[in-house]
Amino acid sequence: MVLRINEVKAPLGASLDDVLKIATDNLGIKLADIKDWSLAKKSIDARNKSNVYFVYSIDMKLHLDEKDVASKTKWKQFSLEKEVKTEIIKPVVGKEFVRPIVVGSGPAGMLAGIVLAEAGLRPIIVERGKKVQDRNKDVNLFWSKGELNTESNVQFGEGGAGTFSDGKLMTGLKKDELMSKVLAEFVKAGAPDEILYLAKPHIGTDKLKTVVKNIREKIESLGGEYLFEHKLSNIKTNDRNLVAVSLDCRGVVKEFACDKLILAIGHSARDTFEMIHDAGVYIEQKPFAIGARIEHSQELINKSQYGKFAKDKALGAADYKLAIHSSSERSGYTFCMCPGGQVIGASSEEGLLVVNGMSEYARAKENANSALLVGVNPVDFGGDHPLQGMYFQRDIERKAYVIGGGRYKAPVQLIGDFIKGIASKKIGDVKPSYQPDVTPSNLAECLPEFVISAMKNALVGMDNKLKGFTSYDAILTGVETRSSSPIRIIRDENLQANIKGLYPCGEGAGYAGGITSAAMDGIRCAKKIIEACCGN
Repeated sequence: MVLRINEVKAPLGASLDDVLKIATDNLGIKLADIKDWSLAKKSIDARNKSNVYFVYSIDMKLHLDEKDVASKTKWKQFSLEKEVKTEIIKPVVGKEFVRPIVVGSGPAGMLAGIVLAEAGLRPIIVERGKKVQDRNKDVNLFWSKGELNTESNVQFGEGGAGTFSDGKLMTGLKKDELMSKVLAEFVKAGAPDEILYLAKPHIGTDKLKTVVKNIREKIESLGGEYLFEHKLSNIKTNDRNLVAVSLDCRGVVKEFACDKLILAIGHSARDTFEMIHDAGVYIEQKPFAIGARIEHSQELINKSQYGKFAKDKALGAADYKLAIHSSSERSGYTFCMCPGGQVIGASSEEGLLVVNGMSEYARAKENANSALLVGVNPVDFGGDHPLQGMYFQRDIERKAYVIGGGRYKAPVQLIGDFIKGIASKKIGDVKPSYQPDVTPSNLAECLPEFVISAMKNALVGMDNKLKGFTSYDAILTGVETRSSSPIRIIRDENLQANIKGLYPCGEGAGYAGGITSAAMDGIRCAKKIIEACCGN
């Protein structure tokens, strides 16, 4: 049991020693009474632009009785917390098993791989793309010259789509053993320690590349195996039970015995969606969201969020999260905001254009960007086929490619022109960060009218919340269509599909919405496999 002291307010220039002194004074104890302590949370309070400060929560173990201290203190912002375990796996001993296979090496696949390897099950991790170092070369070639490798890109390769992102970790979820396990493994693999306590932690794409490599090396050291440039091409069943899988490596197909498969394929493995549907796996349509990336100067965002404290280095690059609900329009909201980052090309299929956002750890680039999205529902997709949402995405991405002028040039539009409903002819003060190139356009030519209307309505409301959000020269870059998976692979209480031994997992299967939740789902599926191997 630890004593958690909440709502400890400290000025921006305060040291950790200063923060600890404030906490002990509030609690009514001495520094010498502390046996051990750690930060549980650190956040920024910028509601009053004339007084921006940090807010901390601190976990303490005392030489005194924590419950007795808690009963006597006049400080009401505290709680008694149980310590959360991160070592949650017991090895499988004395059991015969077929090595489990994990398809996909994104957050879900990586954490599933760690847990299975820790249990002694020597998992095989199948990744259609390349190792992160080789993948990085292919991605940079695409961004510089528009040469797309459909098997090695922002979507496919070691680490999944999250490798080329801000590395944002959504920790608003319950801080349980799964969350703690995910964060602890990332830190062990090279992520900064601060992700354990920051209210809005991120790793950054530059550090993520090292993290995913180190996770691979850990899995391999525990007996796991990686098969890069191998794509799941078929599943074989007997009486609705999984018995084998076929893997395609550059046109050479091999069959592997397999009775336990974690399918952690991400939201863009469209050919795999088609394959498993044809194989009889139950899939249903699922709502998601589409829109474009909105880009401002980071300086504008800093000033709007922090006022006179905008240049204080302790604060770093400001972020935002905005949502507008309307009785007459669909809701519009920002998603996956990347401070000091860039808009990136995230295509994975020939002749289709899709964008995303990315930041390095320092978040030091000139522009800030975020997705500006509107929800879409199965009724919008134009059909009842389980993959109709995927076809809906493809149609929009194909139109974006065309109006961008081909060669993966992205269509862009000034916010002022977008609101007026006219095509942009030139770029203003905000220079688009997208590569390889952009084409001033009218996004109404590729996005549905109801999405355009809802985006316009949302922008007006967002400007009331964040001054300057609708600056005329701010840039919209289209299109963002892969905010989440367009399908859900149906699974039961044991996390298995209608084909037993198949565990749909993570974002691509429709059970997660980001790095952290996908990684946690990977652990859940791995634990189910461990239970099955133990005969539970």
